[in-house]
Amino acid sequence: MKISDIEFKLRDGRSAVIRSPRDEDIPGMLDYLYITAGETDFLLRYPEECGKYTPEGEKLIFDRLNASPLDAMLVCTVDGRVAGNCQITFNNRIKTRHRASVAIALIKEFWGLGIGTRMFEELIRLAYEKEEVLQLELEFVEGNSRARALYEKMGFRIAGGKPDAIRLKDGSFRNEYYMIKKLDR
Repeated sequence: MKISDIEFKLRDGRSAVIRSPRDEDIPGMLDYLYITAGETDFLLRYPEECGKYTPEGEKLIFDRLNASPLDAMLVCTVDGRVAGNCQITFNNRIKTRHRASVAIALIKEFWGLGIGTRMFEELIRLAYEKEEVLQLELEFVEGNSRARALYEKMGFRIAGGKPDAIRLKDGSFRNEYYMIKKLDR
């Protein structure tokens, strides 16, 4: 699904735009995927795993999501640079269509500027447009206190966890937690 451009001011005074991805975002998206993978252990990929991402593959993802009647990917750009992205995926099965999954990540230099909050507001707005959706769901990795604080601020609560779901290169394990946000209907 495509959304119209949403321009807003960051906490540092710069302008940012949240919108559906465009072909010209492909190089920036590939950079973003690589950079974010190296900045934190809280994503499910390492930088060396980003080699599988190609311009052709990103174009296919962009085209599929932009054409989808349900799902949406949004990118946030600052000064023409991809700062982050988020996605909402709606279930279309009868038993699970009341649920939607969301995910978000930002390049570290853009943390704390209000982008995550603004992207979540848009994801929540998209969920409310689908009257059958009653809850949003996401997962986060143990120790990601910044993300957890954002999710809780946006109304998500821990609903469960997967012990030792993530194994880092050093052999240590991290739990993964499942959060939900019930929509007021």
